[in-house]
Amino acid sequence: MAKQALSKNNHEIIKLVDARKIYQMGTEQVKALAGVNITFNKGSFWAIMGPSGSGKSTMMNILGCLDRLTSGSYYLDGKDVSRLDDDSLSDFRLKYLGFIFQSFNLIPQLTVQRNIELPLYYLGWDARESASRAKELAEQVGLADRVGHRPTELSGGQMQRVAIARALANDPQVIFADEPTGNLDSTTGEQILELLIKLNKTGKTIIIVTHEPAIAEHAHSRLHMLDGLIDRIEGSSV
Repeated sequence: MAKQALSKNNHEIIKLVDARKIYQMGTEQVKALAGVNITFNKGSFWAIMGPSGSGKSTMMNILGCLDRLTSGSYYLDGKDVSRLDDDSLSDFRLKYLGFIFQSFNLIPQLTVQRNIELPLYYLGWDARESASRAKELAEQVGLADRVGHRPTELSGGQMQRVAIARALANDPQVIFADEPTGNLDSTTGEQILELLIKLNKTGKTIIIVTHEPAIAEHAHSRLHMLDGLIDRIEGSSV
């Protein structure tokens, strides 16, 4: 698979300033993030890597507004989201971010179309517009003929495609993917990666967590975490 061309848009989309996350474990304090400073540019494709306990999952949760910093600042498209209250943060996440999980996180009782529509329901979209958007996205990920099926009737690769379509429903600025190929065979994993690369080429910022070097090699940049800090960065940060 050929690596995608680098983005020429250097506009800053994410910035962490002295980002720290401390968990209290009994009498012990665990520094999951120990003072991280980094900038992610719009249209870039990043892979976050590191051993267990390195802070990569905490980094993903902070960037995805699923958790809060203990101290420091997080700027998303120029807005300091670390200062938002819980309701505002949830609203911001729903409107501007998309998520793809290793376990798909689909609702088994709902059809493909309804699963894709879910974010739009919470955004208050009209039912007809929501259905039209879901069908358009299903076609985009190659599932136009599966919109009436439920997750249990799909393969792992198809379920991940539904998850990607759902992540795109709100037209997010940034898509976060946590081990997106982890539960898939190598061939299907390559197909999902190709889809992420294609989305990146349309201007979407992609940030994935992966332990697979072969997957990470297709990113513009590889951020290696160790002991809650950035150990090194490989590639270009465009």
